[in-house]
Amino acid sequence: MSKDLPQQNPSEEVDLGQLFKLIGNAFDRFFKFIGSILNSLFLAFVWIVFFLKKHFIKFIIAGIVGVALGILLEKTSEPVYKSYITVKQNYNTGENLYNAISYYNDLVEQQDISTLESVLGVEQDALSSIDKIEIESTLSENQKIQAYDAYIKTLDSTVASTIDYESFLKNDKDYNHRYQQITIKAKERNSFSAVFNNIIENINSNPYFKREQEKDIKALNEQALAINRSLIKSDTLLNVYQKAIIKAAENNNNSQARITIDNKDTGSSTKEFELYSKDLELREKLVEIERNIADKQHIIEITSSKQDSGSIDNSKELLGKSMGLKSYYALILLTLTFLVLMGLEFIKFLGRYKDKI
Repeated sequence: MSKDLPQQNPSEEVDLGQLFKLIGNAFDRFFKFIGSILNSLFLAFVWIVFFLKKHFIKFIIAGIVGVALGILLEKTSEPVYKSYITVKQNYNTGENLYNAISYYNDLVEQQDISTLESVLGVEQDALSSIDKIEIESTLSENQKIQAYDAYIKTLDSTVASTIDYESFLKNDKDYNHRYQQITIKAKERNSFSAVFNNIIENINSNPYFKREQEKDIKALNEQALAINRSLIKSDTLLNVYQKAIIKAAENNNNSQARITIDNKDTGSSTKEFELYSKDLELREKLVEIERNIADKQHIIEITSSKQDSGSIDNSKELLGKSMGLKSYYALILLTLTFLVLMGLEFIKFLGRYKDKI
């Protein structure tokens, strides 16, 4: 009877046992690998702590020297004056504006003041002291998030799901933003209002943008004219309804009187309200058009101006962050001290490692 029962294959038991053993070894090696990484990170952290403790006095001295150097340079170095304006682009002038600023800045760096004078139409006395001309978007981080949200809403849900915030920022160009800030840095305190005005005028006088401006203003004026004609007809028809209501009330002495328009019986009060609502809608549209016409009068315009004569700017930029001279040089010397000490420790390590070979 027992001979009829299926016999279990010994090779299957061996294969299954080996499989579990391999899986167990894989997990064991994985956890040991993770543990070794965590252990190495902990040892590196401990080493950094003792390294900083060992050279703490040296870092303090480097920081003090950096602050002292910053104070000394603030007192002795030639001051830099900064003046800036904020402009609003009513057309897609961003790329053109950025290219123009880059060209002006190249002329400044090359000290080609005569060419800069002919381009900007400003006397050399006001240009010779200029050290740099810059432009950047005034969009804040919150405004960028709002722009991303507004952009996503314009897309199909399938396409929108493939675009994240980082991708949006990567493909978004600063010059596309409506508000831009133009900055002039100079070695002398001068009035740069003429320079700013001529930079803007060069964009406003661009033939392409002027043609676009003429077409837009013409189209808006035609829309305003059509709306005004509609308003006149609407007012006339509204007067007809009002007279009809008054006449019907006089004849029938009934506030619920009805009149016949286009062979259809409709409530006159309803028709009057519809006309009034349409009239209000048209007037709101007309106000919007007039506002657009006012905006289109300037291709690009100055919205605010700060320190036309320039204010002292002693800041330095490090990794995109602006900071004072004291903080800047203190951080620079601390970083250099750290790198030098780390280099010396690495050389010592190589020396000990060489002796073990």
